[in-house]
Formats: sequence, C-alpha cells, structure tokens
Amino acid sequence: MLGMRLAQQLTQQGKQVTLFESAPTLGGLASAWELGGVIWDRHYHVILLSDLHVRALLGELGLSDDLVWKETRTGFYVDGHLYSLSNTLEFLRFPPLGLLDKLRLGATIYRASRLSDWRQLEQIPVTDWLRRWSGRRTFEKIWLPLLRAKLGENYHKASAAFIWAIIARMYAARRTGLKKEMFGYVRGGYARILERFAQHLIHAGVIVRPGTPIKEVRSTGATQVVVETVGGHAEGFDGAILTGPAPVAERLCPALTLREKTLLQGITYQGIVCASLLLKEPLAGYYVTNITDSWVPFTAIIETSALVERTELGGHCLVYLPRYVVPDDPLFSRSDDEIRAEFVAALEKMIPTFRREQVLAFRLARVRQVLALSTLNYSQNLPPMQTSLPGVWIVNSAHIVNGTLNVNETLALADRAAALIGSTAPLPAPVLVGAV
Repeated sequence: MLGMRLAQQLTQQGKQVTLFESAPTLGGLASAWELGGVIWDRHYHVILLSDLHVRALLGELGLSDDLVWKETRTGFYVDGHLYSLSNTLEFLRFPPLGLLDKLRLGATIYRASRLSDWRQLEQIPVTDWLRRWSGRRTFEKIWLPLLRAKLGENYHKASAAFIWAIIARMYAARRTGLKKEMFGYVRGGYARILERFAQHLIHAGVIVRPGTPIKEVRSTGATQVVVETVGGHAEGFDGAILTGPAPVAERLCPALTLREKTLLQGITYQGIVCASLLLKEPLAGYYVTNITDSWVPFTAIIETSALVERTELGGHCLVYLPRYVVPDDPLFSRSDDEIRAEFVAALEKMIPTFRREQVLAFRLARVRQVLALSTLNYSQNLPPMQTSLPGVWIVNSAHIVNGTLNVNETLALADRAAALIGSTAPLPAPVLVGAV
C-alpha cells in the first residue's frame, strides 16, 4: 500500500513511475488470499471513523458507498475467564480489577487519548509510564501481560509512545454515549480495494511489474540509478524509492554508508505468525478478544465475522489468531500442523462451545518484519528517507513515528514522503517505486 500510494502521488506530480513488487500480486501486508474457497484479507484489518486517509482513498477509487459500519464488542480473557468489556457498565463490573484499579486504568487511557506531545513520550520507558498512571497492580495484571503478548521481552525497549499510539487510535474508534466501537470494512475486503487501486494506477500510466523481486539498487552518479532484478535484468531510472523493511533496504543497497547501515540495523522489528481459521459457527461474538494468560499460544482472537457479514465469507465465520514474535523466533520454523494443533487446542480450552470439528480451513501467514518498535528516542535515531546515494530514497513503515502500523498511517506516510520527494528532488521520468 505504501508503494502503491507513492506511485499514485508521484504520477500526479507528472512523473512516470514503474512499480516493482516481488510478490505475484500487489498489496503487501494488506493483500488477500484464498481460505476454504473464500477470498479475504491475509491479515486482519479494520477501518475506523477517524481513518480519513483510507476514506479519502476509497472516495478516489469509487468505493465509498461500499463502506459498511457496524458496532462491535470487545472481550477480555484473563485468569481463565472470558469477560465482555464493551461499554462503561461492563468495565465497572470487570472482576479482575478493584474500583481504584479501574479508575486508574480509565485515567491512563483518557490521559493517553489527550496527549499530543509524542516526542516527550519517546523519552520514557513504557513500563515506567504505565506504572506511574495505572499503578503497580493494574500494570502487573493487565498491561504487562498485554505488552509481553505483543512484544515479548522487547517490551523492555519500548517507549511510552508505543502504547500512546495504540490507545489514541482505538479511542478514536469510539463514539459518544457509552463509547461503543464503530468499525468498518469494504464489501469484498482488501482484495476489492487493491484490485480497484491497481486498475487506477495502470489507467494513470504507472507501469506495474508484479512477481519481480529486486537484487540490488545502485547509483551510478548524479543522473542515474540502476535497478537489477533477481533474474539479472538491469534497468536505469532517474531515481528509486525502496519501500521494503529496513533489513531488505540495507541488503539491496550495499553502497550505503556505515552510519546509514547502522541506523537501519538499529530498528527493532516484531514479526508475526498469523493463523486464519474458517469456522462453521461463531466463537464468542467479540471482534477483538484481548488475552493476558501466558499459556495461550496466540496474542488475541480477532473474530472478523463479528464485523463482516457472513454472506461475504461464504456463510461461514472467519477468525484470526495472531502471535507477535521476534524475527528469529523458533515459531517461524515450526510446521503448519504443529501450530494448528496447538492453536486449536487452546481455542477449545478458552471457548467451551468451540470444537475442532468446526474448523473448515486453516492457513498461516508468516512475516518476519511487520512492526517497527517505537524504542526510546526513536525518531531521533531513525535514518532519513533520503540516502547518501544520489536519487535513492528509503521510505518504509519504520518512518511512522507518531502512530501505530495500519493502512491509514501508511497512506499518510506516503503522502508526506511524496511531498518531500517532489520538493527536494524533482525527478524527471521515469521513476522507480520499489515495493520489494
């Protein structure tokens, strides 16, 4: 989505853009796949009322009328019990916390939703900030298990800006009254959005080359950038923008300076192993179920069919079970059958009405670099988009410095980068946007 949006914006500036994509189809983390005969998102996504960049893009693509809004519910699994935590009354009745704990937790969320100085939060460890505002008991009972589920032991490295970005986004999803969640999706999912987006780019003159992984990007001087594909084909461009994660960008640009390589290597990534399950029956009816019990092998339960009409899913129910891990976690090497057995057994233990016979299809997505962690003083240690190689830029999701990774923030980043590139280096045609 980052490369596609950059291609769109640069084309509107009058540039000729060639879009390289290593995968067979466009979309990256937003792409779709087939699960039990159903085409839907490979990873879970949701649109918020506050996602103005996504909604603007949908308008440009003529898909605004296909945007469906729905109130959803939130579950919380703690101490072996599943609770509903979808409104103020349920929050006040939440048994795992006392009244004072709840008040401090509510104050923490409210405080985060009102803060705007994220640069100050970058200087504070997330553990210190949460303990200060929520208290020791609430931190140990709620926040610490959630941090470990999302970040593993990397939670020690995270700044308070990490949790602020998550709270700010989710708080924006709630409307007035009892603060009920309002989430949205487009009929047909991201498969439909990406298909329409690709057509839009091609019609605008973008040259799209899917299934073309890049081997190297090198600058030959002030006038040309050479892009070499894995197949050995080399082509010259006036400039190149790499939108892959930092380790990929570093590998493709061996001529970067030692400092640039050090900064790229310094970005801490979380990976994900995400299971998609197509079920005969619903689970518990919560769109998101947060999990604090450490024995559960996945981070959360995302019951997409609590938001998306089952008619979109072949009459079935779609559930995602994500597990966030470090890029070299042994989970990446385990077989699909092993992970399936472990995940399904945990679901049976958590949801009394669930039986493994209800699983119609199971599929795993593995990505080693998904989320760039907001560490202490993150924005100050981030490599600039413009590299030392003439005409070569690196723009990736690590440059989202005041938000959490999602499609809306990705589009916003692309717009900022396109404006910067257009004003700093007015490149003639053609231009490469390398979604590698």
